Amino acid sequence: MRHQKRVAKLGRTRSHRKALLANLAISMIEHGKLKTTDAKAKAFRGVIERLITLGKKDTVHSRRQAFKVLQNKDLVKTLFDHISPQYADRPGGYTRITKLGFRSNDCAPVSLIEFVDYKQPEEE
Repeated sequence: MRHQKRVAKLGRTRSHRKALLANLAISMIEHGKLKTTDAKAKAFRGVIERLITLGKKDTVHSRRQAFKVLQNKDLVKTLFDHISPQYADRPGGYTRITKLGFRSNDCAPVSLIEFVDYKQPEEE
């Protein structure tokens, strides 16, 4: 029985699932929104919200924890300097999942996950 086993397996091994969620986090920080399946969006929401909460602390330890997931110093800098300060006074709920319907080839339910009240950084 799977009582209190809350992780969504997504049909992958632990290492593959961890890499998938990290790649989704990288894309979300780069673009501000992401179109993916409902199950992936729901599993991913916890990862990105945890990263934003780390960004609100802005300590060396929290930057290292974020780097452990993102593996890119520029993305960590974007997360800590631009994204997280926008949510400094928000206690949680940094993302919104909007259902878009079904994918045409396999009829998988598709959703858009995006940051709430997010302003993209201007390109220099």
